[in-house]
Amino acid sequence: MLYSVIVPCYKSAHTIRKVVEMTSEKLEEMGKTPYEFVLVDDCSPDDGETICELRALADEYPFVKAVELARNAGQHNAVMAGLNYAEGDVLIAMDDDMQTHPSQLPLLFEKFDEGYDIVYGYYPEKHHSSFRNLGSWLNYISVRILIGKPKELKTSSFWIIKRFVRDYVVQYRSHYTHLQGLFLRTSRNIASVPVKHFDREYGSSGYNMHKLISLWSNIMGYSIVPLRIATRVGAFFAILSILGAVAIVIKKLVAPTSAVGWYSLIVSIFFLSGLIMMFLGLIGEYLGRMFQNQTADPQFVVRQVYTGDRDRGIQRKAADTPDTAAADKGQ
Repeated sequence: MLYSVIVPCYKSAHTIRKVVEMTSEKLEEMGKTPYEFVLVDDCSPDDGETICELRALADEYPFVKAVELARNAGQHNAVMAGLNYAEGDVLIAMDDDMQTHPSQLPLLFEKFDEGYDIVYGYYPEKHHSSFRNLGSWLNYISVRILIGKPKELKTSSFWIIKRFVRDYVVQYRSHYTHLQGLFLRTSRNIASVPVKHFDREYGSSGYNMHKLISLWSNIMGYSIVPLRIATRVGAFFAILSILGAVAIVIKKLVAPTSAVGWYSLIVSIFFLSGLIMMFLGLIGEYLGRMFQNQTADPQFVVRQVYTGDRDRGIQRKAADTPDTAAADKGQ
């Protein structure tokens, strides 16, 4: 059984060697061998320091594979690139900053060995900024509402999955990747365990407001709940306007001399606006389904793949078929 460790790298020249060496030591200690590391450089803006360090690791260790992306794709798409190039039967995702610490791997594997398809490590206490924690909380609420994540399930970027989960996930080709959504589509045999969240050893998080919002918005590609909300809001206002019209008629019968022109105008506006929103929601439902099925923006573009014995120049797009991807790996 092969274990694949996938690490998306972004300005991680100062920490990635420690991640690889400490993780490999822990896997050896646990007897989880053989293993491989798939390190994905997400086009780090550090004058090539990160990719140089990844290439050095690939030259030094035969179990390291470095994947260089031609443009920044975001953390989830970088992980998807790693999943496409990973060959393991069990796949582990970790961060590049030592916050997902190798010492916590036994806790994840203890739960994983109970037979779960997916196991998340979550942090009872996070060493993030208040802004980042607020974003995580909003994401937690949104995912529960939009894609039906179980209330008791807590997630992070630290997880273990089985091969069949990976095989299904890599079939998704849209640029708007949200791994939680894909995992929940694949299996409900999921568990989470508390792990310690360590301090970042170097630098600061690459997430800003724009990136957090972009990541959050990717959830929309896995749910048509917002469109259904629009439909229901439209129906609510349409019903409300009908009740208002009934009230106006009753008021006119009770007090024939009362003026009703303004009220009837407002009711008409509410009624027509409600109908418009309802039908826009219905149209949006169909467009949303078409969008989910037809979008084909590339998730990532690989500039080069580096291994210890040779460099492989492979340029792939997310539209590649699994057969094509397999052929690329065999080059």
